[in-house]
Amino acid sequence: MARPTLHTRLCDILDIEYPVILAGMGGVATAELVAAVSEAGGLGIVGAASMPPDEIERQVRRIRDLTSKPFGVDVLLPSGVAAPQGDGAAKADGDAPPQPPQRSPREMLPEQYRRFIDSAEQEFGLPRRAAQEEMSQGIRRGFGGNFSKSQVDAILELKVPVFAAGLGNPGPYADAFHAQGAKVIGLVGNVKNARRIADAGTDVVVAQGTEAGGHTGRIGTLALLPQVIDAVAPTPVAAAGGIGDGRGIAAALAAGADGVWVGTAFLVSREASWPQLLKDRILAATEEDTRVTRLYSGKTMRNINNPLIEYWESQKLDALPMGMQGIISGEIMAAARQADKLELVMNPAGQISGMLHESRPAKEIFEAMVTEAAQILSEGLRARVNASVS
Repeated sequence: MARPTLHTRLCDILDIEYPVILAGMGGVATAELVAAVSEAGGLGIVGAASMPPDEIERQVRRIRDLTSKPFGVDVLLPSGVAAPQGDGAAKADGDAPPQPPQRSPREMLPEQYRRFIDSAEQEFGLPRRAAQEEMSQGIRRGFGGNFSKSQVDAILELKVPVFAAGLGNPGPYADAFHAQGAKVIGLVGNVKNARRIADAGTDVVVAQGTEAGGHTGRIGTLALLPQVIDAVAPTPVAAAGGIGDGRGIAAALAAGADGVWVGTAFLVSREASWPQLLKDRILAATEEDTRVTRLYSGKTMRNINNPLIEYWESQKLDALPMGMQGIISGEIMAAARQADKLELVMNPAGQISGMLHESRPAKEIFEAMVTEAAQILSEGLRARVNASVS
């Protein structure tokens, strides 16, 4: 069968064959999955949110061993990240290097949140204090601030073709990446932030609807997409959220998008760096089995629902800022992993989970999506819809 044609200006901007971008999913989109999507004709993006610079370098070198096609690296650039007091994080370039925290991460939390950790560990039969060393290392490294800057510096040094920010404004770094000939992508969930990052020099804006897995906003994709397109024109816009097959791609392009950003469909791919149990939970889910919670990061995140999320929501606690909230979830998840209760850990997935029924190679998933979209746009609509303009 002839290779399908599906080309937009996004393909020219990113130097790819098809306007399909792999979402930079932290812990899932690593070298093998990234290379598979890029080799298939899309743009693979590493989910490097929690990767220190040396791991980013390792991933990039591995990708370059696997493909000569363009790819990107995605980090989070959150504003207002709470760094616990006494964590020793460096405050500016040239300051003394970070020092180990003077207190354990648990001791940095308000009393009611320490009680929540204790009660959750008791509720689910988890080992106590399982994550102290793991969490201490995370606090030493920091999340946001200097850590994010060190990630960006590493990406610049490696001359990665595309830099993406799944959270926050990549604009302050745009000039540096453009000087290398690289492109910059930013993800938004509302029109205000779309304008902000487009004005700051972002090359591609991704408008992500609430249907999406992981960190997500409150507005549906079909409502958000045309408003973002109008707000940032002529900057190209890719659609995200609720796109899991060729029908979703065709719908996004028909709505005016220049391409799509796809996550959940590739979460269940064979190359995804994700425990099989978590893939199986997505494959078994219906469209109603996801839930938006602040439990895991302090920001709204869509996950496959689980008993820990239910327990958190029942306690009626306000989430702490990103960073501090991660101490709570991080300790409980480390205990859950130690107890082999992976059904309690973070399991981001979108509402398209109900469309997914088997784990396949990423290339096969990608090619099926592109072929179906091309067929719909070239023949399918004409066969089903009689339309004309007089």
